Amino acid sequence: MPIHYIYLFVAVIAETIGTTALQASQQFSRLLPSLIVLFAYGFSFYMMGLTLKVMPVGIVYAIWSGLGIVTIAAIGYAVFGQRLDLPAIFGMSLILIGILIIHLYSDSSHH
Repeated sequence: MPIHYIYLFVAVIAETIGTTALQASQQFSRLLPSLIVLFAYGFSFYMMGLTLKVMPVGIVYAIWSGLGIVTIAAIGYAVFGQRLDLPAIFGMSLILIGILIIHLYSDSSHH
């Protein structure tokens, strides 16, 4: 696997940690989760920046945000008991299909 995909995967993980901590921060009223938000988002943007050296911004952002959406939805379900209805699940499935199409078939995913 090329290193820029690893950078992007780490960026997605950091972003989902930050977003989960954002929920736990209770609108930045709790110190530790608020600090985790700041660090995780900063690290995520740094890793995404490394990915941008090799891949175009539109492709990077589509993959980063799409995987983040799906991962946060799974965390919301598992950790916070947030449920999704069938249209939401269907929509997120389409997001994943779009990411697969970009990865497998697009020549735009590399400079």
